[in-house]
Amino acid sequence: MADPYRPPMATTALERARELRVSSTDAERKLWSYLRGRQLDGLKFRRQHAIPPCIVDFFCSSAKLIVELDGSQHTEESDRVRTRYLQAKGFVVLRFWNNEVLTQTEAVVEAIFNAASASPLTPIPLPQGEGL
Repeated sequence: MADPYRPPMATTALERARELRVSSTDAERKLWSYLRGRQLDGLKFRRQHAIPPCIVDFFCSSAKLIVELDGSQHTEESDRVRTRYLQAKGFVVLRFWNNEVLTQTEAVVEAIFNAASASPLTPIPLPQGEGL
């Protein structure tokens, strides 16, 4: 069964994602060492994952969770627009500054774990005729 969050990509998007993986920042490398290989509660994360037209830093399909790391190259307005777009598609977006990842790694990982572990408000549909 195909993953709905991993659609076929245009060659340019795939190439750009590969370039970003090769040229990752110190903060991205450090956080990836905690997220890779299902180390965080068995959750599968991808790095530099394309969700057109965006390429997000880290993505967990099962939790619909996106983790973005921001450095000096980011502007607040472009980040705000990007976050609204991703949230409108049903994703939870967490943003951390690179400095936070480098100096408060455990707190960042805990925040990611908590966001990924959050249970939905209505875990299963109510039987017909019950509820409001």
